[in-house]
Amino acid sequence: MSFVRPKKFLGQHFLNDRNIAQKIVDTLSPPHENETIIEIGPGTGVLTEYIVQKPYNKIILVEIDRESIDYLKTHFNHEKLTIIEGDFLKTDLKGLASGEVSIIGNLPYNISSQIFFRILEFRDQIREVVCMIQREVADRICAIHGNKTYGILTVLLGAHYEAKKLFKVPPGVFSPPPKVESAVIKLTRRGKSLIDCDEKLFKKIVKQAFQMRRKTLRNALKPIFLPIGLTQDALFDKRAEQLSIEDFNHLTKLVQHWKK
Repeated sequence: MSFVRPKKFLGQHFLNDRNIAQKIVDTLSPPHENETIIEIGPGTGVLTEYIVQKPYNKIILVEIDRESIDYLKTHFNHEKLTIIEGDFLKTDLKGLASGEVSIIGNLPYNISSQIFFRILEFRDQIREVVCMIQREVADRICAIHGNKTYGILTVLLGAHYEAKKLFKVPPGVFSPPPKVESAVIKLTRRGKSLIDCDEKLFKKIVKQAFQMRRKTLRNALKPIFLPIGLTQDALFDKRAEQLSIEDFNHLTKLVQHWKK
């Protein structure tokens, strides 16, 4: 039994089912040579126990909770393992690992979206992500266009990673049990990005389009001040959720061409 108290303000829900923990870790792809794996919020180390059995060059645990850190230092003594006290959202991954990185973790539900945006910042380094998140967020990330759950995170992550929902996890295997269902997803970096446009503009257009997702793009994108001639393209008759990632890429290139 763990003597670490789950802290509500950190969004901690400790997984206490070791079969599920092993199942999560076993979904990781075989590590590349000299690859580092980073676990976000290891808590009491239920995933760590199985990660250390994998042939990673280096294992890094990033944990913000001092009580958890003390517990991990007492229970895990592995030559390839390093424990970092800090906030993953403020961690410079390039300073932690020089080569490729895989990410794993039971993510705090209150900041999971922020973590994914942080992962995108380091996508050149992060080749794979296996994580447990709120089922609704998992559905959103893995949605296809035309679906009501399709959104900003779907498009921005999907441009660079292939997302797959692996399995659901019931509340009863956590301490304390969350009020929502959980799911494990896997993100695998694409061999080639789905976009070849101005990425800053792409993000701006995607975010603006989904902020007014009930409106057609002709109206939703008005704050970007597009000329009337450009908005005659048939894409502007659609709403954000109806556009594929490739459509958003095409739309961004149309705007780029006009701005030149």
